[in-house]
Amino acid sequence: MNISFSYNNALTTEALTQYQAAVKAAQNELVQGTGLGNDFLGWLHLPTDIRSQLDDIQACANMLRSKCDIIVCIGIGGSYLGAKAVIEALSSSFAWLEGNKPAIVYAGQNISEDYLYELQSLLRNKKFGIISISKSGTTTEPALAFRLLKTQLEKQCGEAFAKECIICITDAKRGALRTLATQQGYKTFVIEDNIGGRFSVLSPVGLLPIACAGFDIYQLIDGATKMMELCGIDTPFEQNPAALYAATRNKLYADGKKIELLVNYHPKLHFMSEWWKQLYGESEGKENKGIFPASVDFTTDLHSMGQYIQEGERHLMETVISVLEPQYTLHFPHDEQNLDGLNFLAGKRIDHVNKMAELGTMIAHVDGGVPNMKIELPQINEYYLGQLIYFFEIACGISGYMLHVNPFNQPGVEAYKKNMFALLDKPGYEAESAAIKARL
Repeated sequence: MNISFSYNNALTTEALTQYQAAVKAAQNELVQGTGLGNDFLGWLHLPTDIRSQLDDIQACANMLRSKCDIIVCIGIGGSYLGAKAVIEALSSSFAWLEGNKPAIVYAGQNISEDYLYELQSLLRNKKFGIISISKSGTTTEPALAFRLLKTQLEKQCGEAFAKECIICITDAKRGALRTLATQQGYKTFVIEDNIGGRFSVLSPVGLLPIACAGFDIYQLIDGATKMMELCGIDTPFEQNPAALYAATRNKLYADGKKIELLVNYHPKLHFMSEWWKQLYGESEGKENKGIFPASVDFTTDLHSMGQYIQEGERHLMETVISVLEPQYTLHFPHDEQNLDGLNFLAGKRIDHVNKMAELGTMIAHVDGGVPNMKIELPQINEYYLGQLIYFFEIACGISGYMLHVNPFNQPGVEAYKKNMFALLDKPGYEAESAAIKARL
């Protein structure tokens, strides 16, 4: 089995077929490397290209797992979201209480003093490792966290331990982190120049933390490889899930649906939605256009956002991730008093109730004017998550080209950095500092 995509609750086949030519043109731009941002297409064949590195990545993960109580993954945006999405999806919902070692924690994704203080407190008297992920080594959030934690690790566990248990994933030749890793002799993996952060989860950026958490990166890559085959340029439009997804969401966008909600009914997929939001928001939100990516966790958010989705402004579409078979089996018990009136569910699987909530919600939202797409995963495991990741990536590339934007840059991200550096009086920003302080 493979993951599948359906659009029956969103569009007619006739309406979708109108976009077939546009999809084909976008696919050709991707495959032939003729579109905008074509110097960032290294992710396109990453499932096959990365195989030669898997043994080295796994060996490094095994070393860290054997030596460390905690492993800190330092990165921001695409440098940590993909790994966290997979790790959270595959972990026990209560892993943090179960004491599994090594625990995987994150830093460099914010500049909260309280967060960093509490993280350093957690790490005190622990043997911990650091995976520092940054092409440049100068991005403020991860660089700040790395300096703090590197100093703590060297003092706490000794320089020899730190030298072995600090791993840098960075540029091949240049940048502050590459220079430091070379000087200190840290083990390194390379972020290739032609792979952007949000497309890097199937590179060492995502694979090393995932392997450190004890999950099967070989199966993850096998799944991605299968999806690469299923979404190939020679696959007919009506059989290509990524092509159909890109076409459906662009047709709905043209029809006035400006916000896409990624919906899941399994809380373990929450961070998959967070990764998806960055992937699509950063790739498509340019030149005053693009679908706004948002997410909800159902049925939880039906009790907070459900009212708006059902009856608010009709600018919404939904993409539902449906999991065919959960990992465990649990049946609803019979109760003699039946005070809650739920004995009609006695003997049924909890997942059956969840599925009926999913189906009932989809029908209600479609009736309320919210078109629904559906992605079905046979199970939540490494193989199908690998499929899902590559499916979203290739569909994102196609969709971005259909919008006639560069899906692989992010010029708007730099605006806040310029203002922050000016306010912090960073050397070289004197003019900007004077200008912004005059405004204030």
